[in-house]
Amino acid sequence: MNCYLPRQAWFIVMFIFLCQTAFSQNSRTISGSVVDATTGKGLQGVSVSVKGATSGAITDAGGAFRFTTGHSLPLTLQFSFVGYKPEEATVTDASVNVNVQLSSTEILGKEVVVSASRVAESILQSPVSIEKLDIRAIKATPAPSFYDALANMKGVEMSTQSLTFKSVNTRGFNSNGNTRMLQLIDGMDNQAPGLNFSVGNIVGITELDMDNVEVLPGAASALYGPNALNGIVLLNSKSPFQYQGLSANIKTGLLNESGRTNSSTGYYDVSVRYAKAFNDKFAFKINLGYVKADDWQAYDKRDQSLLNGSKLTNTGHAANPGYNGVNTYGDETNVNMKGSLRSTAMTTGNPLGNGIAGLSAATGGAITRDMIYNAIMPDSNNAYVSRTGYDERNLADYDTKNLKVNVALHYKFNSNLELLGQGSYGTGTTVYTGADRYSIKNFRMGQYKIELRADNFYVRGYTTQERSGDSYAIGTLGAGINEAWKPSTTWFQQYFGTYAGGSLTAFSTAFQQALGAGQSPAAAFAAATAAAQGGSANFHNAARTTADQGRLLPGTPAFDAAAQKVKDKPIPGDASGVGAKFNDKTNLYQGEFMYNFKNQISFMELMVGGNIRQYDLNSDGTIFAKDDNGKEFNILEYGGYLQVGKRLLNDQLKLTGALRYDKNENFEGQFSPRLSAVFTFLETHNIRASYQTGFRIPHCQDQYIDLLTPQARLIGGLPFLRERYGLNTGPVYTLESVQAGAPKQYTFREFKPEKIVAFELGYKALIANKLVIDAYVYTNTFKNFNGTQILVQPTSLTTRNIYSIPVNYEKDIKSWGWALGLDYNLPQQFVVGGNVSYNELSNEKDLGSFKAMYNTPKVRYNIYLGNRNIARSFFSFNVTWRWQDSFIWSSSFVGPAVNAMGLSEIPSYGTLDAQISKLFPKPKVTVKIGAANLTQNVYIQSWGNPSVGAQYYASIGYNL
Repeated sequence: MNCYLPRQAWFIVMFIFLCQTAFSQNSRTISGSVVDATTGKGLQGVSVSVKGATSGAITDAGGAFRFTTGHSLPLTLQFSFVGYKPEEATVTDASVNVNVQLSSTEILGKEVVVSASRVAESILQSPVSIEKLDIRAIKATPAPSFYDALANMKGVEMSTQSLTFKSVNTRGFNSNGNTRMLQLIDGMDNQAPGLNFSVGNIVGITELDMDNVEVLPGAASALYGPNALNGIVLLNSKSPFQYQGLSANIKTGLLNESGRTNSSTGYYDVSVRYAKAFNDKFAFKINLGYVKADDWQAYDKRDQSLLNGSKLTNTGHAANPGYNGVNTYGDETNVNMKGSLRSTAMTTGNPLGNGIAGLSAATGGAITRDMIYNAIMPDSNNAYVSRTGYDERNLADYDTKNLKVNVALHYKFNSNLELLGQGSYGTGTTVYTGADRYSIKNFRMGQYKIELRADNFYVRGYTTQERSGDSYAIGTLGAGINEAWKPSTTWFQQYFGTYAGGSLTAFSTAFQQALGAGQSPAAAFAAATAAAQGGSANFHNAARTTADQGRLLPGTPAFDAAAQKVKDKPIPGDASGVGAKFNDKTNLYQGEFMYNFKNQISFMELMVGGNIRQYDLNSDGTIFAKDDNGKEFNILEYGGYLQVGKRLLNDQLKLTGALRYDKNENFEGQFSPRLSAVFTFLETHNIRASYQTGFRIPHCQDQYIDLLTPQARLIGGLPFLRERYGLNTGPVYTLESVQAGAPKQYTFREFKPEKIVAFELGYKALIANKLVIDAYVYTNTFKNFNGTQILVQPTSLTTRNIYSIPVNYEKDIKSWGWALGLDYNLPQQFVVGGNVSYNELSNEKDLGSFKAMYNTPKVRYNIYLGNRNIARSFFSFNVTWRWQDSFIWSSSFVGPAVNAMGLSEIPSYGTLDAQISKLFPKPKVTVKIGAANLTQNVYIQSWGNPSVGAQYYASIGYNL
């Protein structure tokens, strides 16, 4: 494997080893051992720390530990290990070994979560539904990565756009690059500020540094602000104080899917983590991660134009001259041949017009020129012709790679007050699906923060710096190559001329033969018409062959040169040619704080917080509109919240209320209240009820995008853009009314943030320390729902502009659902469980032609069986079966006609994931082999996305 690391990364690696030589002088050494209270065997991996400090160690393979601390005696040691009851021991003499026994306990239902209320609380008593993936679960997952494992959680679904780009969603209205889910990495919004999506885990946390993931389904704006409409994903990294030392993991394997150019290709994943703490004050950590593979490929060749009466199953121009394949590009350009040739045919001075005029004159005008033209042409509904396109695999960069670098410096003023600086940088190549398919090539994004925090407050400031690199629109590239080789005006002229000439010749020959045989002009006309119509397929083939003669072919130097010119030119191009490149350098700046008054107020919980954010749009006009001075816009947002909690009835009942206010400079302010109640009975049984609200301020592209794509021009919903393109004055019609043959003028409404009102009732319990039950039912009501409207603006009798614009639906949109999860501890440390979720759009029939883009299967379920230490042999395994129902996918990528008719179905599928691992305690090495989609059920998760096959992998890790 050729694994290139930037120069900065090598400096970091050198810094790791240099830092190992530094240490404090005035110190003492504490040593001892930790064993299982039942078996007496040493326990590896137990966390040993000084209470109120940061020094400590992790026990080795035999359960022994040894560390140096500058704290004076006596001191208290704390011992913690997943699956065991925590213990403490007092040290008065450093020369005496500290020997501790830990008693095994079950972990089910004992997790602590933070995201639900922004305070630590038992997962059983969370006021809303919540899912958690901790270190132990991450190690046991059969998925190739912890991010893939999120799909195993209750009610969570994925949309795979490439191997390294996956979008997470809950409770409906899924989309690629989902902007209704908020993803926070160590408290920082992971959304790319210009491209407006969370880039999966491309710029995130390596698996070695991942402490836990919490997923909060449903509205969460009351505490987390805009965009936490469908939920949040919180990814939290490990502290360098608690997790020290060197860790490394090497993973390799195969991706296999028969429809790819090469069905089986390699997959490589390498990560390294080093962390060190000094004198309980200063600590640092460094993380490096690198992934490389040949990506999954999108190759759906079904015809989504639905032109010429075609069906979605057509697979090429031979079946439909107006063909537009789902994953072929350049064939979106189409013209109605009959409408375009009419003026030529009705005039003389050209071969077609002269030929028609001569035939008409030969009958003394009994057969008119118009009759002849209609005879030699297909009818208007079947006369569409599109250019020949290119397959995605010949245009996209499938050489997927991802480099992640993270550095963090921590300083503790005391045991409770900590200052940290953190920088995360990611770069890579992947593929994303939006209105077009986009090759995100050499994309770079950095997130940099400084934070002061204690157990009752934090103040942080951070920035997200996005650089699109060499990213380009794949569909635009296909169209650009065609135009660079031969402009569409020339291509269609050649095509139409060849077709018309062949058809007219066939008509004329048959007409003359019939007249010579003594038939009447009317009978001769009928025979000639049949000859012209009967040869239509041949005329189309001849026309395309003529127009495509000399066409640039993939793999040739001429094709590569033309493609590179289009890739290098900023979108949409200029008079010299089409451009497909994005040139985005948008930045985000945010400051925020939170303060918990728990040290000042004891009779209730009181918390306040707030933030201010600014987007600095900078795409050189390739994505965003410019103002009258030629500059792109800045967007200012700010908000604040208050949360109050109170326990009643001997702590059996907890009531919590929260209220948040947010303001974006382009929209009115938004209030987001939340109320919740949790009633605990029989110690481990909990009933919860909540009323939650959320909202989504239209993201940067929904506000300011101005981008021409092969399907339509995408413009933002702000009034000045509608005025810029003359949409307010009309005429402008809805696509649906045009398709129905009754164009209807579209009337714009005020563009507003969308809101949600949600109710949830849930039950969560731990029974006999073996069975966890988690169930909920919810209802959602969306107001001012943000959807997409396709508009048609006629520019002449035969030409038109197509616009795609975000608008608010005037009626409420309602959905509901439920979920049930069961987890059971069997004897001998076996665990079994599963979950099922149901989601439904309640009033879909009332929406008419409006596409809410619900994009969610009604039923999903997961079943798993595993054991983290089979008979204490250090072998472990896990097997998971996932299944989801079929559903309809709506988006701006789906062909407008297919979208309107609801034909874009995503088939149901099931997959089997499995892994087995072995820990070798003495060398601290873990070997793992596994497979995702072991049964090789090829599937797609959204329209136009790649076909996903099987992924086989093996890994070897040190000090995991």
